[in-house]
Amino acid sequence: MARSFRAVVQQYSLPLIAGVVAAVVWANVAHDSYHELLHWSPFGSGSQYSLHFLVNDVFMALFFGIAAGEITESCLPGGDLNPPKKAINPLLGTLGGVLGPVGVYFLWVGVTGDSSIRNGWGIPTATDIAIAWLVARIAFGAKHPAVSFLLLLAVADDGIGLGIIAVFYPDPAHQVQPLYLLIVVGAMGVAYMMRRRMVRQFGWYVIGPGAASWLGLYLTGVHPALALVPIVPMLPSAGFDYGLFNEAEREMRDPLNQFERFFRFPVDLGLFAFGIANAGVAFTSIGNATWGVLLGLVVGKTAGIFTFSMVGHALGFKLPDGMNAKTLLLAALTAALGLTVALFVAGVAFTDPTIQGAAKMGALLSVGVVPLVLLGSRVLGVRRRTAGDRGDPESEPAYASGDGQRHVASL
Repeated sequence: MARSFRAVVQQYSLPLIAGVVAAVVWANVAHDSYHELLHWSPFGSGSQYSLHFLVNDVFMALFFGIAAGEITESCLPGGDLNPPKKAINPLLGTLGGVLGPVGVYFLWVGVTGDSSIRNGWGIPTATDIAIAWLVARIAFGAKHPAVSFLLLLAVADDGIGLGIIAVFYPDPAHQVQPLYLLIVVGAMGVAYMMRRRMVRQFGWYVIGPGAASWLGLYLTGVHPALALVPIVPMLPSAGFDYGLFNEAEREMRDPLNQFERFFRFPVDLGLFAFGIANAGVAFTSIGNATWGVLLGLVVGKTAGIFTFSMVGHALGFKLPDGMNAKTLLLAALTAALGLTVALFVAGVAFTDPTIQGAAKMGALLSVGVVPLVLLGSRVLGVRRRTAGDRGDPESEPAYASGDGQRHVASL
């Protein structure tokens, strides 16, 4: 019963969705009490270490740590990024899915002449991997190659997103002081030595080098939520990837898989708090940043992924078997779902609460692509027939790694 409940919670991203809905309702019904909650601190009134800080700067370090773990595994033998040749087409799509939104966003800035929203260009580059995965399974069918294509694209997209946050969105509350990055480098060195000495308890990597990396980034002025990103790849691994969200990972005893398995469900539950802390925007917050983010996601990301992948296909880097132009178009539209990471980036891109709220509203409104994707799957007839149909070229994913059934984790 407990395992079944856990599977349902993870499969449908229920905590995140519940947190987002609760925050939107609360912020519009009782605005003052909602903001009192965000600024509440266990260390007393006026402390900078508020609930918002604890969620975005501390808890999200685990979220991005798991994302880094999935990216690391994808680079191992058997993973979707190894060998690189088979991942070229979706990676080209990823590149388009970053450049397209940025281009559309800056075009919108130029059209409106609103230079105050320029810094939000990184917001529409993000894809919510969990929600997109769920929608893709409904639209295409669980074993359609488009689902695996989208997962690979989203993982690579998250990797680029982590780099964008680190380089272009330092902590606005602290002046950047690069000297403290030496602490992060030292933490990486310690983690590497622990790996060489075969330290197999993942907890020591988290409370030792992980905590030191967090402190180094905090003092540097880079967002400390990225603290585990340079540490997690140092964890000893099985040397083989059984596939993103694969049930077979439950049997793996290596520290990297143990880290992901231990923290995945707590992080899924904790995303309720993330939704509460970041999605509370009033419906009156709509502004230029709203439309810039929304257009960047829906138009820029969809067009970017579709164009770059089709060009790659024409150049000989083929789409997966069972995918064509219409399935690629729907997969690209599904990738326009920017929620978790987009809300996070919006929170660090703008310090002005009005512009920040407007940008977050654009990320929230991107859920409007869901009915478009579901309708498109019926109109275009892209959904596979049944899991048992033999001879169906779309019954098996071209980019699946391993033999187990996949399940979702809220990354």
